Amino acid sequence: MVGRTEPINGTAKPKSGSSLMNNFNADLFNVFSLKSLRLKTKQQELLIRVSILCLVYVLAFITRLFSVLRYESMIHEFDPYFNYRTTLFLTQKGFYEFWNWFDSESWYPLGRIIGGTLYPGLMVTAAVIYWTLRFLRFAVHIREVCVLTAPFFASNTTLVAYFFGKEIWDSGAGLVAAALIAICPGYISRSVAGSYDNEGVAIFALLLTFFLFVKAVNTGSLSWALASAFGYFYMVSAWGGYVFIINLIPLYVLVLLITGRYSLRLYVAYNCMYVLGMLLAMQIRFVGFQHVQSGEHMAAMGVFFLMQVFYFLDWVKYLLNDAKLFQAFLRITVTFTVGVGAIALGVGTASEYISPWTGRFYSLLDPTYAKDHIPIIASVSEHQPTAWSSFMFDFHILLFLFPAGLYFCFKRLSDATIFIVMYGLTSMYFAGVMVRLILVATPAVCLISAIAVSATIKNLTVLLRSKNKVAQIGSTKGTSSAKSSSKGLLDHSQPFQRNGAMALLLGAFYLLSKYATHCTWVTSEAYSSPSIVLAARGAHGNRVIFDDYREAYFWLRQNTPPDAKVMSWWDYGYQITAMGNRTVIVDNNTWNNTHIATVGRAMSSYEDEAFEIMRSLDVDYVLVVFGGVTGYSSDDINKFLWMVRIGGGVFPVIREPDYLVNGEYRVDKGAAPKMLNCLMYKLSYYRFGELVTEMGKPPGYDRARGVEIGNKDIKLEYLEEAFTTSNWIVRIYKVKPPNNRW
Repeated sequence: MVGRTEPINGTAKPKSGSSLMNNFNADLFNVFSLKSLRLKTKQQELLIRVSILCLVYVLAFITRLFSVLRYESMIHEFDPYFNYRTTLFLTQKGFYEFWNWFDSESWYPLGRIIGGTLYPGLMVTAAVIYWTLRFLRFAVHIREVCVLTAPFFASNTTLVAYFFGKEIWDSGAGLVAAALIAICPGYISRSVAGSYDNEGVAIFALLLTFFLFVKAVNTGSLSWALASAFGYFYMVSAWGGYVFIINLIPLYVLVLLITGRYSLRLYVAYNCMYVLGMLLAMQIRFVGFQHVQSGEHMAAMGVFFLMQVFYFLDWVKYLLNDAKLFQAFLRITVTFTVGVGAIALGVGTASEYISPWTGRFYSLLDPTYAKDHIPIIASVSEHQPTAWSSFMFDFHILLFLFPAGLYFCFKRLSDATIFIVMYGLTSMYFAGVMVRLILVATPAVCLISAIAVSATIKNLTVLLRSKNKVAQIGSTKGTSSAKSSSKGLLDHSQPFQRNGAMALLLGAFYLLSKYATHCTWVTSEAYSSPSIVLAARGAHGNRVIFDDYREAYFWLRQNTPPDAKVMSWWDYGYQITAMGNRTVIVDNNTWNNTHIATVGRAMSSYEDEAFEIMRSLDVDYVLVVFGGVTGYSSDDINKFLWMVRIGGGVFPVIREPDYLVNGEYRVDKGAAPKMLNCLMYKLSYYRFGELVTEMGKPPGYDRARGVEIGNKDIKLEYLEEAFTTSNWIVRIYKVKPPNNRW
């Protein structure tokens, strides 16, 4: 078959049909070849950046799932059980009922107004996620949503960290910051699956608010300022740590004013954020009018009025051309403003319109304040001052990269780097005062460390990629002797510089790999074990599970009357209410110190005295946690001195020296008589003197304290043992009814 002819160079050449088909296939291949999909440099960078961010996002989520894989999907710790219970109520009854809920099952006989005594952001967030999934026809239980809320928001935090790092420094620092915070133990400790606590969403809201505010300061955009106000509102609704934001941002603005960095951008950003943020925060019932009545919020108000003075002075300076006249006007205005502000603050404080700082705020400024004045705050382990080992455990190499990042920030000062420096320094101080606040410092440490890593690696890679200019120097004709000497120096120095840069790069990657290994180990071993299910290693290295808490709460729910009142130390109140479905005397809210002191007094008294206190509170059952059999150290005997201190703070009849011997806390034969006969000792060690806990040790050997108990012959007159779990970790006693008077 002969095809049509085509004139080629003036001649006609026949072309077969197969050759036409081959040409068509070749053109089609060229259209869809990889060469046609070749991206430009900017597009390649964008693709790599997006890919890395997606991987980091997924990494941040799956890293926090160790607890689900190792145990099961469950709520951890103590406070999250209250959050879960209220979220369940919200999804079942609706927001209106939730907002006006009076909980009669807690703080008996006082009760608790739920809507006015909590930050609802966490519960509303989980409920919205749950309702959205149900709308999309995903059949999920609210418990699964609560378990996975913290990992989901941790992944979102990595995105915010990227944009924040990019705003402060560059996109490289943003990527490193996202990767660092994704696996940092300081953040993972409160964001693993099952850690359904306020901090799970609050750290995301904290970092988002800071990023939006810095963006507003850099751009002067009203839109970014409005966004930062809404971010602040979300933070206020989620966690009481919003006080850190409302004090750090005014301090930052004040520093900019003092250093001569006042601008209209700063004026727009702060005024919009403060005014709108304050009005929105007042909608949270638990916060109310604290922004205009609390001493902890007065710094923000003072800086707000100071900004108006600066704007007024800037306008006057524009109108006046005489510098001397403006200086005189400036002195008068500043003196008048400071005087009026001091008088207003004094009158407001004297008239008690402005409330003083709370004890929690004082305890941040003075680490010894809580121990001397508020023992209930000092009794919480996460409120203790931070040891250096904790910093190393939670930050690893970031502890050394942090000062290097500060150096780079000071080297390139700007409005944004000044903010991150202030955030880093203040948060590290508070983290040293209180272990819990390592969580607040973690984003700043990751961002500043990311700047150090990014800037260092960028400088080293530039040095490695630099071209050898010796040839250019040698090719120039008529070179002088000075140029010849510089050629020789360059020829000898460049190999050493490149080798040093290569060694430093390898060292940096090695340290970052060790950081990743450490974070994975810490997450798996230390922060993925729910406190409600205990794990230990057996004699042969096998994992042993102690599920006594859930065993005890199940027994309470199944074997006690629905209206039974349970007395325990406040640590277990939320769990008893949520899992045992029984009314408690005190719980983890700790809003009424007198009520908690009453329970502490009952635990510290003799049995007959404690019986009268329990009858006055209508107590039906008493629950104690005991670790003498298993070696569990976080039991009530080790917490007992705090019960004595808190009870003695309200009731002088309880004195701590009565329970000590020469200032020493003991439970053996040398213990104080009051200690050996108080209610807590009896309930913990009842029938324990008959038990052999360890081979080669006498009966009644306490494995948690490593001693033989002093009182083995314990008799109970007013209580009787109702239930003891299989490993003796939880013991429940029933209060006997009073004897018939006739």
